[in-house]
Amino acid sequence: MEKTKDFIKDTIGQNDVVLFMKGTSKMPQCGFSSKVAGILNYIDVNYMDVNVLDDEEVRQGVKDFSEWPTIPQLYIKGEFVGGCDIVVEMTLSGELDTLFKDKGVNFNEEAASKIREENK
Repeated sequence: MEKTKDFIKDTIGQNDVVLFMKGTSKMPQCGFSSKVAGILNYIDVNYMDVNVLDDEEVRQGVKDFSEWPTIPQLYIKGEFVGGCDIVVEMTLSGELDTLFKDKGVNFNEEAASKIREENK
């Protein structure tokens, strides 16, 4: 389990944005993962996707690491942000834009605004 914890820490530490998800960014395997990946893809965020379905230890390990019971899980610059509901809420409120700006992560602000406009 220590090896898994090290993998999770290293992945989060070496990538600005990491999404632990079921499936991949191009082929999500659950609706919640699809929703978060869809947001990140739409607003052109460069992120590392980790398919937890490939490794049961990583799937459980990331839940233990974050003390968060569900997948997907989004990390930005080493900070745990949350799961699907939180990411959607932050996207619609503009908080995700602010977090990306504060952390120096590039994203398409126009696309992020369009998401909010379409979901009023």
